[in-house]
Amino acid sequence: MEFEERPSEPLVVFAADKTEPGAFNLPFYRIFADPFNTAGLVIDPAMHQGFRFEILDVYEGKVYLLDAPENSYDILGLIGTPGRYIIRRIYRKSDLVQASVTSVERLNLIAGRYVGKDDPVAIVRAQHGLPAVGEVLEAFAYPHLVEGWMRGSHVGPLMPAKMMSIDQERKIALGPKMTRFDGPPKVIALGFQLHDGYLEGPVDLFDDPAFDYSRQLAAQITDYIRRMGPVMPHRLPPEEMEYTTLPQILSKLKPIPVDEYEKNRLQYIQFVTSQTSGQETTGPSHD
Repeated sequence: MEFEERPSEPLVVFAADKTEPGAFNLPFYRIFADPFNTAGLVIDPAMHQGFRFEILDVYEGKVYLLDAPENSYDILGLIGTPGRYIIRRIYRKSDLVQASVTSVERLNLIAGRYVGKDDPVAIVRAQHGLPAVGEVLEAFAYPHLVEGWMRGSHVGPLMPAKMMSIDQERKIALGPKMTRFDGPPKVIALGFQLHDGYLEGPVDLFDDPAFDYSRQLAAQITDYIRRMGPVMPHRLPPEEMEYTTLPQILSKLKPIPVDEYEKNRLQYIQFVTSQTSGQETTGPSHD
């Protein structure tokens, strides 16, 4: 993202773990298109015309440019499939000032198999004709469901998490622990101030008791959905599971055509029973 530095240039850097780039779709729509989240869309003249969304189809390599509020329903029609359509950049419509950028790389589409989750990052510019920092953070108070988590194969809540520590002098930060089922998916928010080309910070923006309830709600959702085990909707749908090791397991199974099975049902059942008991017998006749 390239831009001319304003007199005051607050930046919020988001980094998510155990999820995919589409995890930012819903909160970024709320930041830049939902007046119930961002009051500035209604009362700030610089934002009142809305924003232009650049949405990438990561399967077909196509870009959609859609304006909010005019094309809000169309935007939602796309980004409601976050595994395919990802908000990459957002511009203020009145002068095309860039307001945000999101990483869009999906590792499984690049490698053709599961090689780890994408762990996306995003940058949002704030204040002075763009959403306020509080409006940017507000969109993450609701721990919406995202894909990823354990083995990149499960759905869980995106928890706004605190950093464990930030060493300002050495510029080293230690992120939140990922423990329960290697998660749940988490996102951190670091606040910076850019001035005269110098990036000052960061400040841990989710390190606030105001987000404690959001974290508690995410923990409750985690406990609820984990009881689903390997069953959808906790486990990802088949089109996403094809990049995991599940196809290797399923390829070893030998299904029987239903018409053939119905003609020789008893023989097939007896054959499977004999196989599991170790008895030697021939399979059903295919005459």
